[in-house]
Amino acid sequence: MNLINTIVIGLKEIWAHKFRSLLTMFGIVLGVASLVGMSALIKGMENGMRESMVAMGGADKVLLEAQAVPAYQDHLADQAPGRTIRDVFALREGAPLLRVVSPEMTVPEVILTRGEKACDPSECVGAWPEVLEMNLHTVEHGRFFNAIDEERAHAVCVVGTGIRDALFGSPDEIGREIIPIGEKIQIGGQPFTIVGMFQHYMGEQEAKERALARRTPKAEPGSFQGPKRQKGWGKRGGWAFSRKNMTVYMPLNTAWVRFRIAGDLDGIPDPRLSDIDIKVRDLSNLEAALQQARNVLLVTHNGIEDFNFRTQENQVESINKQIENARMSGGIIAGISLLVGGIGIMNIMLASINERIREIGTCKALGATGTEIFIQIIVESVVLSILGALLGLLASGGLVEVLGLISPTGNTPVVTWQSQAIAVAFSAGVGIVAGLFPAVKAARLSPIQALRYE
Repeated sequence: MNLINTIVIGLKEIWAHKFRSLLTMFGIVLGVASLVGMSALIKGMENGMRESMVAMGGADKVLLEAQAVPAYQDHLADQAPGRTIRDVFALREGAPLLRVVSPEMTVPEVILTRGEKACDPSECVGAWPEVLEMNLHTVEHGRFFNAIDEERAHAVCVVGTGIRDALFGSPDEIGREIIPIGEKIQIGGQPFTIVGMFQHYMGEQEAKERALARRTPKAEPGSFQGPKRQKGWGKRGGWAFSRKNMTVYMPLNTAWVRFRIAGDLDGIPDPRLSDIDIKVRDLSNLEAALQQARNVLLVTHNGIEDFNFRTQENQVESINKQIENARMSGGIIAGISLLVGGIGIMNIMLASINERIREIGTCKALGATGTEIFIQIIVESVVLSILGALLGLLASGGLVEVLGLISPTGNTPVVTWQSQAIAVAFSAGVGIVAGLFPAVKAARLSPIQALRYE
């Protein structure tokens, strides 16, 4: 009995008991579909997380954060200078392993208004032009502020498309796209002129929605065909893009002069910065670059360690840990489903052997060996599991579509061939394991007793 004949016999046996075989395969179908679907969902989440990390500046971005002085320097706490513009110049001159140094001064709790309209930005920041490269911003309309704006503390700003939508109306609301260059807005009650607007940042899901909207016929002639944007932070996934779209930048000196009055006895604006971000020239030299920056800062801070570095590596590690945990959880769930399917296959194979005892006895009486009977039962079990796996792959397509609608990420679940191959291979393994006991039982049957079986 060759392998081809064995497979044909297995298929005939499955076809002869179609409904029973379908119920038996149901566990395998659910297991494979859940394994592929869960893997696709996790892959989409991974893409979304990495997409957000890149949107916030990339893996080479390092944040210089303020921290409490260490215990052995408690007596120097009142002398800690904090992050100042002196640090920025010192890093530029004394740390050649750094590529970009970007100072920022946040204007806290500020409201943007225009007439009766108002909005709360995600960030209102005074910065230098280096912030464009640091946070990967692109000015699509108008310009960014220049050295003259910085030197004279001009009341100019560059806004994101979310700010434009909130204060001037979104393209969907008014039927056309507004470019508010030269328009006046109030920032914290002070008048500012918009000199530039960033491009609209969006994740994979919104990009697909926009592409679909372009292919959709117009409802009315002349109507704007872009997709409806959800304002603020409520859009499912894509939080990094929403944050960038709700950003407003002004010259650093403008923010310092107009918004950072500390109320000291001298009435001098607070010279401390809210943030200093740096980018290294080469990620492979990250540790050396940070040590170089630390040495420079220890000089400008008079040896007081009131600062700390936070790298994107921490975020990468966090992403990898979340993905690993999600994969483990999904694998356990799918594994349980496949195990249940394997138990069903073992049960049906045992029932099949009981129905075919006389047939097995006849085969042995005609010269079939126990090994051949063993192989036949194993092949039938594997054929049953492989068919279930193939049906599971078909079912996973619909499951992935459903997950794409209800998943908490802005990225579409991505089906990979690796997950499909693992699902089919695991199903085949389950079929082999499930068929072992029935196959051994059938191979050990005595032909005489089998022929006498009623």
